[in-house]
Amino acid sequence: MTTRPDTSRHWANINEVSFVAGMRLLFWIFRLFGRWPFRIILYPVLVWYVLAQGAARRASIAYLQRMRAYVPVTIGWRGVIKHFAAFAENILDKMLLWGGLFKTGQVRYEGQAYMHEQVMAGRGGLLICSHVGNLEMCRVLSRNFPEVKLTVLVHTKHAQAFNRMLGQLDPASQMDLLQVTEMTPATAMLLADKIAAGGFVVIAGDRIPVAPQPRVAYAQFLGREAAFPVGPYVLASILQCPVYLLFSLQINDMPHVCFELLQESVRLPRKGRDDALKDLVAAYAARLEHYCLRAPLQWFNFYDFWHLPHLEKTDASR
Repeated sequence: MTTRPDTSRHWANINEVSFVAGMRLLFWIFRLFGRWPFRIILYPVLVWYVLAQGAARRASIAYLQRMRAYVPVTIGWRGVIKHFAAFAENILDKMLLWGGLFKTGQVRYEGQAYMHEQVMAGRGGLLICSHVGNLEMCRVLSRNFPEVKLTVLVHTKHAQAFNRMLGQLDPASQMDLLQVTEMTPATAMLLADKIAAGGFVVIAGDRIPVAPQPRVAYAQFLGREAAFPVGPYVLASILQCPVYLLFSLQINDMPHVCFELLQESVRLPRKGRDDALKDLVAAYAARLEHYCLRAPLQWFNFYDFWHLPHLEKTDASR
């Protein structure tokens, strides 16, 4: 079956937050009237966005159809509207966090005790996150715990308007961002210094790099092979540090921040390097699937995750 051209674009070419102006208006509606009026006015904005963004709409439909094999989610147009509504609520929560209006005392932690031990021991590491839920939760909460130093690696060019808006709400929203399109020796040295000082480097594990020939490995995710970046694990092998997983999501309308240890250290042997990377990617993909099943509407990768252009299964060895 032929895939429509725009569904196979790289995620960085898709403007996920092209309704930023609408969200800015809705944010002020929330401030004046509360969340329910926000939700009522939200749906006309969502309908317009879903109609206008064909690639994102088709990606949502495909994702929900895969998810339906595991949990009873709504599919079709109603499902897409609910999926995008969760995305809009997520954006609102980001704005509330940086505007100082989010009740951070409601946050529930999983794996907090182990991470606290690492922080108190001054032992930094690599935190691999995802586009499940709200990563801003972790960044803002880290400000409430000065001993936790986070550096978030991002590619923000596709979301400049949204990042400007966060910056207007709170200039500190840009403090711990490090924009990286490729990993250079200088960047690796900078990150090594941060980890040696007890800091944590946060990097996404569910989006391939912004590069002409990205290095990937394939793993099963929701019933089909998908490409995942190997960069986080190569970086961990260079930095010789522990690798943790970080997920932040809403469960029963309560925010949860979840930490897990993936591996104490990563060593990539010359022989079997590809297999080692594939095993690490598979372990991450399994945990990503676990959290997606816990919060099916909170995975916000609105592009064709299972079909990306110019990828070869041998990419991980390059």
